[in-house]
Amino acid sequence: MELKILTFPDNFLKTKASPVDNIDGDLQKLIEDMAETMYRAPGVGLAAIQVGVDKSLLIYDINPSDEQRRLQVLINPRIVDSEGRILSENEGCLSVPDFRADVKRAQRVLVEALDREGKPLRFEAEGLPAIVLQHEIDHLNGTLFIDRISSLKRQMYARRVKKKMRAR
Repeated sequence: MELKILTFPDNFLKTKASPVDNIDGDLQKLIEDMAETMYRAPGVGLAAIQVGVDKSLLIYDINPSDEQRRLQVLINPRIVDSEGRILSENEGCLSVPDFRADVKRAQRVLVEALDREGKPLRFEAEGLPAIVLQHEIDHLNGTLFIDRISSLKRQMYARRVKKKMRAR
């Protein structure tokens, strides 16, 4: 079932996600629904917060084309180390439609999480996968990518959204 993606300025997007403490059938169904939603959007990552669910859960797939899909699921993910700097050019977000911006990110991250069966994971990611992970983990911490750009650009986007909302 496709889920509704919350968009800025929805206050739920500022929620810090609660840890997942029970990996059950309901969570597996949520993962499947999130995957359907992400692939249809289309996007390369989606955090549970973005679909209105207060759980520390994210999915991503940096090759979302039909024949190369490799869905990755992270439960209770956290970045335990990072190094280097990279400019994520033209970064976008399903929860911040019609807006893209350059964002400074870490070049490499070390992530700890659980997989969808609850097995511990610890891995390094670099480049695009590192950017996607930082972006989605930010969502779980109540941070949008526009929180990482200049306040002037953020205010311009907020004004544009509010104007669109008034026009409806």
